[in-house]
Amino acid sequence: MSELREFKCPNCDGRLEFDSHTQKLKCPYCDGTFDPDSFEDAKEFVVDNSNWDDSDLVTYTCNSCNGVIMADKNTAASSCPYCNNPVVMSGNVSGVLKPKKILPFLLDKDQAKQKYKQHLKGKILLPRAFKSDATIDEIKGIYVPYWIFDGKAKAKMWFDATKTRTWNEGDYTMVETSYYKLYRSGSVRFSKVPVDASSKVDDDITQSIEPFNYQQSKDFNQSYLAGYFADKYDVDVEESREVANKRISNSTKALFASTTATYDSVVPSASSIEIGNGNQEYVMYPVWLLNVKYKDKYYTFAMNGQTGKFVGDLPEEKGKLAFLSIGIFLGVMSISTLIQYLLYIFG
Repeated sequence: MSELREFKCPNCDGRLEFDSHTQKLKCPYCDGTFDPDSFEDAKEFVVDNSNWDDSDLVTYTCNSCNGVIMADKNTAASSCPYCNNPVVMSGNVSGVLKPKKILPFLLDKDQAKQKYKQHLKGKILLPRAFKSDATIDEIKGIYVPYWIFDGKAKAKMWFDATKTRTWNEGDYTMVETSYYKLYRSGSVRFSKVPVDASSKVDDDITQSIEPFNYQQSKDFNQSYLAGYFADKYDVDVEESREVANKRISNSTKALFASTTATYDSVVPSASSIEIGNGNQEYVMYPVWLLNVKYKDKYYTFAMNGQTGKFVGDLPEEKGKLAFLSIGIFLGVMSISTLIQYLLYIFG
């Protein structure tokens, strides 16, 4: 009995399909194309991190979001960094993958609180729940797990481009449009591409507070955890590699597109990107995190514990907005009535 073989896209792990027009294997998700004769399955990657087995570390479990965080025995946890609900100590750390590197916090809690207050400054419609000292004091420092990847992208890209020239001849405006087919090819190396290895932190948030300077990282030492929490990774290396490859592919496309800036309009028409992965490491990066629950919704604020880059969304209280609108309306009406009265008296 014959076996049907499925080919996976090295860029995004999508299922490749044979494209009769190009006579190549094509990914319907990222538009990558590959020569069927030279296509190879993605390699398996071995992570050489050892397991964490240390009786000086304890784990805490959140009964609300099921998050598992780690800390040294001297760092008491009363609430979850992700949802602020109470947590319970669940035991010692055992059999958990130990990071190879750790990037120590460079900014302390007072600096994180100051950044948060600056973020709130001028937001007069903000609900009180976001401004109270008790809320602000819940900012927690947590080492977020990351997989980081090295890679090389070999790419070919085609573009449809135009240049337009305009001039006047007598009473007429002349327009000349020239059409071009552009081709770009080359290879790009990527180093230390980070992928958040925790499903509890929104990837948009962790990507928004990048970059982290890997060069300042240290060989992992448990002493860096004193006073902070550490998240337990729950996204494996293979799943994270797919995310890294997508980021590499998108960055490569953007880089190649930037070489066409001299044209008036440019539209990508086809692309072929092959990604070869190199080394990968399991590391921990520092993040200050605050979650505020308001009207059954969580609002997350995060700050890069190395650079101070801060992100977070804020709600507006509709009641306050309506009250302010009514106040403005009444103020305008009062001024208008006063003007009409003065015109009547002195007119």
